[in-house]
Amino acid sequence: MKDTFSTYHPAVNFLYFTLILVFSMFFMHPVCLATSLLSALCYSIYLNGKKALFFNLKYMLPLLIITALINPAFNHEGGTILTYLRDGNPLTLESITYGIAAAVMLITVISWFSCYNAVMTSDKFVYLFGRIIPALSLILSMALRFVPHFKAQIKVVSDAQKCIGRDVSNGSILQRAKHGIRILSIMVTWALENAIETADSMKSRGYGLPGRTAFSIYRFDKRDKKAMLFLSLCGIYIILGAFLGGIYWRYFPTMKGVGFELYPISLYICYFALCIMPVVINVNEDRKWKAIQSKI
Repeated sequence: MKDTFSTYHPAVNFLYFTLILVFSMFFMHPVCLATSLLSALCYSIYLNGKKALFFNLKYMLPLLIITALINPAFNHEGGTILTYLRDGNPLTLESITYGIAAAVMLITVISWFSCYNAVMTSDKFVYLFGRIIPALSLILSMALRFVPHFKAQIKVVSDAQKCIGRDVSNGSILQRAKHGIRILSIMVTWALENAIETADSMKSRGYGLPGRTAFSIYRFDKRDKKAMLFLSLCGIYIILGAFLGGIYWRYFPTMKGVGFELYPISLYICYFALCIMPVVINVNEDRKWKAIQSKI
């Protein structure tokens, strides 16, 4: 499916992911954690389909369980003691709950970053920050796209090595290790050469020089203005609510926080609207497209 939200202006995309990632890392209220996690999973599945679903079940779910189990094994704070471990340390309800919350926060941020990489391309990042911080924006752009490019290139190299019998699946354990080291050496060389070629290419084009102009396909239209206004209002309202304690939650020494009063509920609704915004936009556009097709 086509992601309509990625066709918005880069400033809108960047502001959205900045707000979402910051809020996901700092808001530990259970409602906020659940809202951000479900929205991140929905958007990642919309962007990548079955591949994202498989990745979440294969990697994110075990990571959630492991992280949730590790915390109470080392963290023994909390006033609600459930039992005592063999070493005499208490197992508390608060440490278990905080472990689950920390695990949810971790996989939520990872899921949002996967969506960020799919939407915020290197061209968009350079467009936004190329004139303000040209050198840093180029470095960050190269760093953000390094993993997907490295993954694609290592598949090409592995397939080529496999054709001549030098893949990690060929030979004895020692031979496989040698083949793996050879592939890794090739990839390191490729990465260094690619970085140098990119830097030389950008320098030859006058990138970062004063007065340099650049062609851009991005235009800030009425749709982007409405989205920017919505993001700004939601962001300001949620930030003010956080400072006023509207989404306060603590885990130690005992769990305590705001519940479902009128003001916190309004913050939960606003936060949910902010998180689910790309999915709503995409679903609405898909519905319009299907309606147009049915009339043909």
